Amino acid sequence: MYPFLRFAAQMLKFRNAPRLGLLDTHVSHHRCWPWDLDPWVELNNGRTLTLYDLGRIPMAMRTGLGVVLRSKGWGITVAGNSNRYRKRIRAFERFEMRSRCIGWDARFLYTEQSMWKGAECANHILIRSAVTSSKGIVPTADVLDALGHSGESPSLPDWVQAWIAAEATRPWPPVM
Repeated sequence: MYPFLRFAAQMLKFRNAPRLGLLDTHVSHHRCWPWDLDPWVELNNGRTLTLYDLGRIPMAMRTGLGVVLRSKGWGITVAGNSNRYRKRIRAFERFEMRSRCIGWDARFLYTEQSMWKGAECANHILIRSAVTSSKGIVPTADVLDALGHSGESPSLPDWVQAWIAAEATRPWPPVM
């Protein structure tokens, strides 16, 4: 089940937090609860994706994107992701989550998020998101204009550009 109470708690916690610039980092703190665990008593990989919402959505609200989405009747969806897991997060352990938009192209916003146990990164994710309307994907230029953000995207890191290129070669629908 989606962690609605934890989500609400994060939204309340950050409702009056200072506004973030589009490329600033949102930092939040969380705990791995028993219902987040897999049979090996560590944070379940699927739950990890869900918990990343608890950082990404408050980050979007702090940048002003939430207000823009509501006022325009737009939505936002995850259009792809790539995860890397390196350290286990065990039951009851606390961790820090860092979330930031790293750039965009004509259709997508790219966000990186990570979970940290002290000075060690436990896992890291790249998220490709699309803002949507009843007509389909909203061009990123329109989203940035609505946010009052001018300027070009920072250059996406080489590894992100390589992932985008690899995804462009992936067949869709998949051949099974």
